[in-house]
Amino acid sequence: MGSNLATELADGLLDLDLETQIGIHLSGNHYPPVPRSMVQPCIDAIDAYYDEDYQRLIDLPAPITWRGETQAPASAIVDGHHLDAWLPESEY
Repeated sequence: MGSNLATELADGLLDLDLETQIGIHLSGNHYPPVPRSMVQPCIDAIDAYYDEDYQRLIDLPAPITWRGETQAPASAIVDGHHLDAWLPESEY
């Protein structure tokens, strides 16, 4: 169900803005659900992929850390949060 829902959200079949799409994906396709505070970092990571800047450091909301750091590379956020459906086609 997870990848199907993500694809439907990303394809605009449910007519929702990107923030809402990512929020639904993070809460519905992950267990335990990813906090809503990660919606903007996920959007920033997707933007980095569109700019082909996969190692761009994205600020994480407190108290979330990545390997003890307050920033994570876009690639780690995309991989860890299964954001493939929102990437440019050449990336998946």
